[in-house]
Amino acid sequence: MTPAAAASAVAAAAERLRPLVVCTPLLPSPRLSRACAADVRLKLENVQHTGSFKFRGASNALACLAPARRRAGVVAASSGNHGLALASAAAALGIAATVYVPTTTPGEKRAAISAHGAEVVVHGDDCVIAEAEARAVAAATGRVYLSPYNDPDVLAGQGTIAVELLEQWPDVDTVYVAMGGGGLLAGMAAYAKAARPRIEFVACSPAQSPAMAACVRAGRIVDVPCHDTFSDSTAGGVEPGAVTFELCRTLVDRWLEVDERAIAVAVADALEHSHLLVEGAAGVALAACRQDAAVRGRRAAVVVCGANVPLARLRAMLAFAGR
Repeated sequence: MTPAAAASAVAAAAERLRPLVVCTPLLPSPRLSRACAADVRLKLENVQHTGSFKFRGASNALACLAPARRRAGVVAASSGNHGLALASAAAALGIAATVYVPTTTPGEKRAAISAHGAEVVVHGDDCVIAEAEARAVAAATGRVYLSPYNDPDVLAGQGTIAVELLEQWPDVDTVYVAMGGGGLLAGMAAYAKAARPRIEFVACSPAQSPAMAACVRAGRIVDVPCHDTFSDSTAGGVEPGAVTFELCRTLVDRWLEVDERAIAVAVADALEHSHLLVEGAAGVALAACRQDAAVRGRRAAVVVCGANVPLARLRAMLAFAGR
Protein backbone atom coordinates (compact mmCIF):
# COMPACT_ATOMS: atom_id res chain seq x y z
CA MET A 1 0.00 0.00 0.00
CA THR A 2 1.59 3.26 -1.11
CA PRO A 3 1.24 6.53 0.83
CA ALA A 4 -0.86 7.94 -2.02
CA ALA A 5 -3.20 4.95 -1.98
CA ALA A 6 -3.47 5.16 1.80
CA ALA A 7 -4.26 8.89 1.64
CA SER A 8 -7.03 8.28 -0.89
CA ALA A 9 -8.45 5.45 1.22
CA VAL A 10 -8.49 7.67 4.31
CA ALA A 11 -10.36 10.41 2.45
CA ALA A 12 -12.99 7.91 1.33
CA ALA A 13 -13.24 6.46 4.83
CA ALA A 14 -13.82 9.91 6.31
CA GLU A 15 -16.96 10.35 4.23
CA ARG A 16 -18.11 6.81 4.99
CA LEU A 17 -17.64 7.20 8.75
CA ARG A 18 -19.08 10.66 9.38
CA PRO A 19 -22.46 9.29 10.50
CA LEU A 20 -20.88 6.47 12.54
CA VAL A 21 -18.11 7.98 14.63
CA VAL A 22 -17.67 10.88 17.04
CA CYS A 23 -15.83 13.88 15.61
CA THR A 24 -13.64 14.15 18.68
CA PRO A 25 -12.67 17.51 20.16
CA LEU A 26 -9.28 19.17 19.88
CA LEU A 27 -8.65 21.05 23.11
CA PRO A 28 -5.80 23.29 24.27
CA SER A 29 -3.54 21.94 27.03
CA PRO A 30 -2.36 24.97 29.00
CA ARG A 31 -0.24 22.82 31.32
CA LEU A 32 1.62 21.03 28.52
CA SER A 33 1.89 24.26 26.54
CA ARG A 34 3.65 25.96 29.46
CA ALA A 35 5.90 22.95 30.13
CA CYS A 36 6.90 22.66 26.48
CA ALA A 37 7.00 26.37 25.58
CA ALA A 38 4.72 25.47 22.69
CA ASP A 39 1.09 25.54 21.62
CA VAL A 40 -0.01 22.01 22.56
CA ARG A 41 -3.50 20.69 21.90
CA LEU A 42 -5.04 17.30 22.60
CA LYS A 43 -7.07 15.29 20.08
CA LEU A 44 -9.41 13.43 22.41
CA GLU A 45 -10.01 9.97 20.97
CA ASN A 46 -10.56 8.83 24.55
CA VAL A 47 -14.15 10.05 24.10
CA GLN A 48 -14.66 8.06 20.87
CA HIS A 49 -17.25 5.26 20.90
CA THR A 50 -15.92 2.35 23.03
CA GLY A 51 -13.29 4.71 24.46
CA SER A 52 -10.69 4.32 21.71
CA PHE A 53 -9.73 5.31 18.16
CA LYS A 54 -10.03 1.62 17.29
CA PHE A 55 -13.74 2.10 16.65
CA ARG A 56 -12.87 4.04 13.49
CA GLY A 57 -10.82 1.25 11.94
CA ALA A 58 -13.26 -1.50 12.85
CA SER A 59 -16.23 0.49 11.54
CA ASN A 60 -14.57 1.26 8.23
CA ALA A 61 -13.42 -2.31 7.65
CA LEU A 62 -16.88 -3.68 8.36
CA ALA A 63 -18.61 -1.03 6.25
CA CYS A 64 -16.36 -2.01 3.30
CA LEU A 65 -17.38 -5.67 3.40
CA ALA A 66 -19.48 -7.02 0.56
CA PRO A 67 -22.99 -8.13 1.60
CA ALA A 68 -22.09 -11.83 1.45
CA ARG A 69 -19.05 -11.29 3.71
CA ARG A 70 -21.20 -9.36 6.18
CA ARG A 71 -23.70 -12.18 6.35
CA ALA A 72 -20.91 -14.67 7.06
CA GLY A 73 -19.69 -12.67 10.05
CA VAL A 74 -16.23 -11.67 11.28
CA VAL A 75 -13.63 -13.05 13.64
CA ALA A 76 -10.90 -11.31 15.65
CA ALA A 77 -8.47 -11.94 18.45
CA SER A 78 -8.19 -9.21 21.06
CA SER A 79 -8.56 -8.75 24.77
CA GLY A 80 -8.67 -4.97 24.57
CA ASN A 81 -9.65 -1.99 22.45
CA HIS A 82 -9.84 -3.81 19.11
CA GLY A 83 -12.20 -6.42 20.53
CA LEU A 84 -14.45 -3.78 22.06
CA ALA A 85 -14.48 -1.71 18.90
CA LEU A 86 -15.18 -4.65 16.61
CA ALA A 87 -17.99 -5.90 18.83
CA SER A 88 -19.69 -2.50 18.96
CA ALA A 89 -19.22 -1.65 15.28
CA ALA A 90 -20.46 -5.09 14.20
CA ALA A 91 -23.55 -4.76 16.36
CA ALA A 92 -24.31 -1.35 14.85
CA LEU A 93 -24.10 -2.80 11.33
CA GLY A 94 -25.93 -6.04 12.12
CA ILE A 95 -22.87 -8.25 11.62
CA ALA A 96 -22.15 -11.27 13.79
CA ALA A 97 -18.75 -11.05 15.49
CA THR A 98 -16.66 -13.57 17.40
CA VAL A 99 -13.67 -12.44 19.47
CA TYR A 100 -11.05 -14.90 20.71
CA VAL A 101 -9.24 -14.10 23.94
CA PRO A 102 -6.61 -16.03 25.94
CA THR A 103 -7.31 -17.45 29.40
CA THR A 104 -5.22 -14.64 30.88
CA THR A 105 -7.82 -12.05 29.86
CA PRO A 106 -9.53 -10.69 32.98
CA GLY A 107 -13.21 -11.48 33.36
CA GLU A 108 -14.11 -7.79 33.26
CA LYS A 109 -12.61 -7.46 29.79
CA ARG A 110 -14.39 -10.55 28.52
CA ALA A 111 -17.65 -9.20 29.91
CA ALA A 112 -17.11 -5.80 28.28
CA ILE A 113 -16.56 -7.32 24.83
CA SER A 114 -19.59 -9.57 25.29
CA ALA A 115 -21.72 -6.61 26.45
CA HIS A 116 -20.92 -4.86 23.17
CA GLY A 117 -22.56 -7.72 21.27
CA ALA A 118 -19.82 -10.20 20.32
CA GLU A 119 -19.46 -13.88 21.09
CA VAL A 120 -16.36 -14.30 23.27
CA VAL A 121 -14.35 -17.53 22.94
CA VAL A 122 -11.56 -18.24 25.42
CA HIS A 123 -8.69 -20.20 23.86
CA GLY A 124 -5.09 -20.78 24.94
CA ASP A 125 -2.99 -19.10 27.57
CA ASP A 126 -1.32 -16.58 25.26
CA CYS A 127 -2.57 -13.96 22.79
CA VAL A 128 -0.54 -15.53 19.98
CA ILE A 129 -2.34 -18.85 20.49
CA ALA A 130 -5.73 -17.12 20.57
CA GLU A 131 -4.90 -15.26 17.35
CA ALA A 132 -3.78 -18.43 15.56
CA GLU A 133 -7.03 -20.14 16.50
CA ALA A 134 -9.10 -17.15 15.41
CA ARG A 135 -7.40 -17.09 12.02
CA ALA A 136 -7.87 -20.85 11.59
CA VAL A 137 -11.56 -20.69 12.50
CA ALA A 138 -12.15 -17.74 10.18
CA ALA A 139 -10.51 -19.57 7.28
CA ALA A 140 -12.38 -22.80 7.97
CA THR A 141 -15.78 -21.12 8.23
CA GLY A 142 -15.47 -18.58 5.41
CA ARG A 143 -15.51 -15.59 7.74
CA VAL A 144 -13.29 -12.51 7.62
CA TYR A 145 -10.44 -12.30 10.12
CA LEU A 146 -10.05 -8.66 11.08
CA SER A 147 -6.59 -7.58 12.26
CA PRO A 148 -6.27 -4.62 14.64
CA TYR A 149 -3.77 -2.90 12.31
CA ASN A 150 -2.64 -5.15 9.44
CA ASP A 151 -5.55 -4.36 7.18
CA PRO A 152 -5.83 -1.50 4.64
CA ASP A 153 -9.44 -0.70 5.56
CA VAL A 154 -8.66 -0.64 9.28
CA LEU A 155 -5.69 1.63 8.62
CA ALA A 156 -7.85 3.96 6.51
CA GLY A 157 -10.50 4.23 9.20
CA GLN A 158 -7.97 5.04 11.87
CA GLY A 159 -6.40 7.65 9.63
CA THR A 160 -9.62 9.66 9.58
CA ILE A 161 -8.43 11.32 12.77
CA ALA A 162 -6.06 13.32 10.55
CA VAL A 163 -8.96 14.53 8.41
CA GLU A 164 -10.64 15.98 11.49
CA LEU A 165 -7.38 17.32 12.91
CA LEU A 166 -6.54 19.33 9.80
CA GLU A 167 -10.08 20.67 9.66
CA GLN A 168 -9.83 21.73 13.30
CA TRP A 169 -6.26 23.07 13.16
CA PRO A 170 -4.91 23.61 9.64
CA ASP A 171 -1.68 25.15 10.99
CA VAL A 172 -0.58 22.23 13.19
CA ASP A 173 3.17 21.58 12.81
CA THR A 174 3.82 18.34 14.73
CA VAL A 175 1.67 15.36 15.70
CA TYR A 176 2.58 12.91 18.47
CA VAL A 177 1.09 9.42 18.09
CA ALA A 178 1.57 6.29 20.20
CA MET A 179 3.14 3.51 18.13
CA GLY A 180 2.07 -0.11 18.33
CA GLY A 181 1.38 -1.95 15.08
CA GLY A 182 1.42 1.36 13.24
CA GLY A 183 -2.09 1.52 11.80
CA LEU A 184 -3.02 4.77 13.51
CA LEU A 185 0.13 6.67 12.64
CA ALA A 186 0.43 5.28 9.10
CA GLY A 187 -3.15 6.22 8.23
CA MET A 188 -2.93 9.67 9.79
CA ALA A 189 0.46 10.53 8.29
CA ALA A 190 -0.43 9.31 4.80
CA TYR A 191 -3.43 11.62 4.64
CA ALA A 192 -1.90 14.60 6.43
CA LYS A 193 1.35 14.61 4.46
CA ALA A 194 -0.56 14.43 1.18
CA ALA A 195 -2.41 17.56 2.22
CA ARG A 196 0.50 19.29 3.98
CA PRO A 197 3.88 17.71 3.13
CA ARG A 198 5.80 19.64 5.81
CA ILE A 199 3.72 18.37 8.74
CA GLU A 200 5.84 16.28 11.15
CA PHE A 201 4.80 12.97 12.67
CA VAL A 202 6.52 11.67 15.80
CA ALA A 203 6.13 7.97 16.67
CA CYS A 204 6.05 7.48 20.45
CA SER A 205 6.84 4.08 21.97
CA PRO A 206 7.28 2.65 25.45
CA ALA A 207 10.95 1.80 25.94
CA GLN A 208 9.77 -1.61 27.20
CA SER A 209 8.16 -2.47 23.86
CA PRO A 210 9.51 -0.47 20.88
CA ALA A 211 8.81 -3.13 18.26
CA MET A 212 8.05 -1.05 15.17
CA ALA A 213 10.92 1.35 15.89
CA ALA A 214 13.32 -1.59 16.11
CA CYS A 215 11.98 -3.06 12.86
CA VAL A 216 12.44 0.23 11.03
CA ARG A 217 15.99 0.53 12.36
CA ALA A 218 16.68 -3.00 11.13
CA GLY A 219 15.13 -2.27 7.74
CA ARG A 220 12.83 -5.27 7.96
CA ILE A 221 10.31 -6.89 10.28
CA VAL A 222 12.21 -8.68 13.05
CA ASP A 223 11.39 -10.32 16.36
CA VAL A 224 11.84 -7.76 19.12
CA PRO A 225 11.92 -8.64 22.83
CA CYS A 226 8.94 -6.88 24.40
CA HIS A 227 8.49 -6.51 28.13
CA ASP A 228 5.57 -5.58 30.37
CA THR A 229 4.50 -1.98 30.03
CA PHE A 230 1.72 0.29 31.23
CA SER A 231 1.11 0.89 27.53
CA ASP A 232 -0.35 -2.57 27.01
CA SER A 233 -2.31 -1.62 23.91
CA THR A 234 0.91 -0.79 22.01
CA ALA A 235 2.87 -3.79 23.32
CA GLY A 236 3.92 -6.76 21.22
CA GLY A 237 5.65 -7.48 17.94
CA VAL A 238 4.90 -6.53 14.34
CA GLU A 239 3.18 -9.17 12.22
CA PRO A 240 5.18 -10.49 9.23
CA GLY A 241 4.02 -8.79 6.05
CA ALA A 242 2.31 -5.95 7.92
CA VAL A 243 1.03 -3.29 5.52
CA THR A 244 2.02 -0.66 8.08
CA PHE A 245 5.77 -1.32 8.03
CA GLU A 246 6.72 0.44 4.77
CA LEU A 247 4.31 3.28 5.49
CA CYS A 248 5.83 3.87 8.92
CA ARG A 249 9.35 3.63 7.52
CA THR A 250 8.46 6.22 4.86
CA LEU A 251 6.22 8.59 6.79
CA VAL A 252 7.51 8.81 10.37
CA ASP A 253 9.80 11.81 10.84
CA ARG A 254 11.11 11.03 14.32
CA TRP A 255 10.99 8.17 16.82
CA LEU A 256 10.85 8.73 20.58
CA GLU A 257 10.79 6.26 23.48
CA VAL A 258 9.64 6.93 27.04
CA ASP A 259 10.10 4.94 30.23
CA GLU A 260 7.45 3.54 32.54
CA ARG A 261 7.66 6.34 35.08
CA ALA A 262 7.10 8.95 32.38
CA ILE A 263 4.03 7.05 31.18
CA ALA A 264 2.61 6.79 34.70
CA VAL A 265 3.25 10.47 35.43
CA ALA A 266 1.58 11.51 32.17
CA VAL A 267 -1.53 9.44 32.98
CA ALA A 268 -1.63 10.83 36.53
CA ASP A 269 -1.18 14.42 35.31
CA ALA A 270 -3.98 14.03 32.75
CA LEU A 271 -6.32 12.83 35.48
CA GLU A 272 -5.28 15.34 38.14
CA HIS A 273 -4.81 18.50 36.10
CA SER A 274 -6.92 18.03 32.96
CA HIS A 275 -9.63 15.77 34.44
CA LEU A 276 -9.05 13.29 31.62
CA LEU A 277 -9.05 9.53 32.04
CA VAL A 278 -6.45 8.13 29.63
CA GLU A 279 -4.86 4.74 29.16
CA GLY A 280 -1.16 3.96 29.13
CA ALA A 281 -0.77 4.29 25.35
CA ALA A 282 -2.12 7.83 25.50
CA GLY A 283 0.32 8.46 28.33
CA VAL A 284 3.16 7.44 25.99
CA ALA A 285 2.29 10.18 23.48
CA LEU A 286 1.74 12.78 26.22
CA ALA A 287 5.05 11.91 27.89
CA ALA A 288 6.95 12.01 24.60
CA CYS A 289 5.63 15.47 23.80
CA ARG A 290 6.58 16.75 27.24
CA GLN A 291 10.12 15.36 26.99
CA ASP A 292 10.75 16.49 23.41
CA ALA A 293 13.05 19.54 23.33
CA ALA A 294 12.30 19.95 19.62
CA VAL A 295 8.66 20.87 20.31
CA ARG A 296 9.59 24.28 21.69
CA GLY A 297 7.84 27.06 19.77
CA ARG A 298 5.80 24.71 17.62
CA ARG A 299 2.09 24.00 17.19
CA ALA A 300 1.79 20.43 18.42
CA ALA A 301 -1.12 17.99 18.61
CA VAL A 302 -1.07 14.90 20.81
CA VAL A 303 -3.44 12.05 19.93
CA VAL A 304 -5.01 10.89 23.19
CA CYS A 305 -5.77 7.50 21.74
CA GLY A 306 -7.94 5.88 24.41
CA ALA A 307 -9.38 5.73 27.91
CA ASN A 308 -9.81 2.00 28.48
CA VAL A 309 -7.70 1.40 31.56
CA PRO A 310 -8.75 -1.18 34.17
CA LEU A 311 -9.07 0.24 37.67
CA ALA A 312 -6.29 -1.96 39.01
CA ARG A 313 -3.91 -0.79 36.26
CA LEU A 314 -4.86 2.85 36.90
CA ARG A 315 -4.14 2.44 40.61
CA ALA A 316 -0.78 0.89 39.78
CA MET A 317 0.15 3.80 37.50
CA LEU A 318 -0.92 6.39 40.07
CA ALA A 319 1.12 4.65 42.77
CA PHE A 320 4.15 4.40 40.45
CA ALA A 321 3.81 8.11 39.74
CA GLY A 322 3.75 8.82 43.48
CA ARG A 323 0.15 10.05 43.54
